[in-house]
Amino acid sequence: MSTFRTSQNKANPNKLNAILSTVIFILILNVTMQIWLLYASLNNALDNNKEILIPAFIASMILFLIGFGMLYFLPTGNINNNKD
Repeated sequence: MSTFRTSQNKANPNKLNAILSTVIFILILNVTMQIWLLYASLNNALDNNKEILIPAFIASMILFLIGFGMLYFLPTGNINNNKD
């Protein structure tokens, strides 16, 4: 029986490159948004506006979980299981 992981590893290299490029782009976008959230929350904390800290933390945690979930879609490459 074929699973998502085995069919993804047996895919054409062009497909693997497209998947990998997409995952990397999404991860870079997530990190950029997390840096922006950190900048906004630190700016507000220095101005004694503490009402933004909890929502920024929650949004950053959601982005982290999305990024962590994207690791499932990373291809592991073609693995030969032939033992000669």
